Amino acid sequence: MNVTIVDYNSGNISSVINSFKEAAKDKVNIEVTSNLNKIKSSDKVVLPGQGSFKSCVDELNGINGLVETLNEFAITNKKPLIGICAGLQMFADLGYEETQTKGLGWISGKVSKIDNQNNKFKLPHIGWNEINIIKDSKIFKDIENKSHMYFVHSYEFIPENKNVISATTEYSSNIVCSVEKENIFGTQFHPEKSDKLGLKIIENFLNL
Repeated sequence: MNVTIVDYNSGNISSVINSFKEAAKDKVNIEVTSNLNKIKSSDKVVLPGQGSFKSCVDELNGINGLVETLNEFAITNKKPLIGICAGLQMFADLGYEETQTKGLGWISGKVSKIDNQNNKFKLPHIGWNEINIIKDSKIFKDIENKSHMYFVHSYEFIPENKNVISATTEYSSNIVCSVEKENIFGTQFHPEKSDKLGLKIIENFLNL
């Protein structure tokens, strides 16, 4: 099986690469590339994202044909894809970080700044927080509800259709932290920084 981690200059993705390689245990070929043909021929794709919504979208758009290739992979061919942090946020129609920016439009919704209730809550939301699993998502196999995952973000994804939400976390409000729509998965938290449970989520995705 070939799994591609999309490398499009979205910050340091070494921990994503290392954790996927660890979870793969040499049974899966993990490739880090933005080569369109390699992405097309992959069995699964990982879309990491560090930095702002706008910077990630700009970098994706900066590689000729990459967005079209990802659309073909995830939407036309319905192969499994997971987005992490800003990688998940880019599924939305629009993001409002820095300036209004068009997303991939795979899951209708928007990405807005977390309401920190007049500075009652620090932004970014950093550290370990409990997740509330509300949907029997394939990537949560053998993950107990109320497990803790690692977060770093100031913006939240608000999907129009609540049925895509697979987990939430409490921070100033009920924040969407995981989605699943057919073959498309996303986590707002960082599984690659969430210790053994995060590795289990990665393993679950690789085993789909």
